[in-house]
Amino acid sequence: MGHRLSKITTRTGDGGETGLGTGARVPKTAARVVAMGEIDELNSLLGVALSYALPEPLPALLSPIQHELFDLGGELAMPGYELLGEAAVTRIEEASAQLNDTLPPLQEFILPGGNAEAAHLHLARAVARRCERALWKLAAEETVGQAALAYMNRLSDLFFNAARIAARTGTNDEITWKRQGER
Repeated sequence: MGHRLSKITTRTGDGGETGLGTGARVPKTAARVVAMGEIDELNSLLGVALSYALPEPLPALLSPIQHELFDLGGELAMPGYELLGEAAVTRIEEASAQLNDTLPPLQEFILPGGNAEAAHLHLARAVARRCERALWKLAAEETVGQAALAYMNRLSDLFFNAARIAARTGTNDEITWKRQGER
C-alpha cells in the first residue's frame, strides 16, 4: 500500500472546500463533511476513554470500535461505498447485551460521571448521539448505508452500558438523578 498522505499541510482547503475519497470537492459545511467530522471527534474521544485503565471486558469490546468508526468515516468519504456492514451492528448489539447482563436494572436516571473513565464514556455516548443526528441529516439529502445508521444508534447504547460498568469500579459508583426536593 502506498502512502496515504505525503504532505499534511496542503492549503487545498483554504477556500472552504475539502476533497472526498472520490476526488470530488465539496464545501466543508456539507452535511457529509459535518458527519465525517462528528465521527472523527467521536473516534478521538473514544481514544481518550481507552487511554484509561478500563475494567474488563471494556478494552476488548471498545477497541474495535475505533477501527469501525474509521471505516465509517471512509464510507462517508466515498459516497455510494459501504464499508460498515451488518456484522458490525450485530457485534455492537451483542457487546451491549453482554454488558447489560452484568448490570442491575435501572431504578433511576443516571447522571454522567462517577469517575473520569465513566464520564468520558458518557461523553462518548452523547457525541455518538450527535453523530447519529448528523448521519440522519445526511440521509435526508443523500444515500447513507442502513448499517451505518443502525450502528450509530446502537453505539450510544453500548457506551451507556460501558459507562455504567466503569462507574461501578473501585470506590466510585453511578450517580443517580434526584428529583427536586430529594437533593
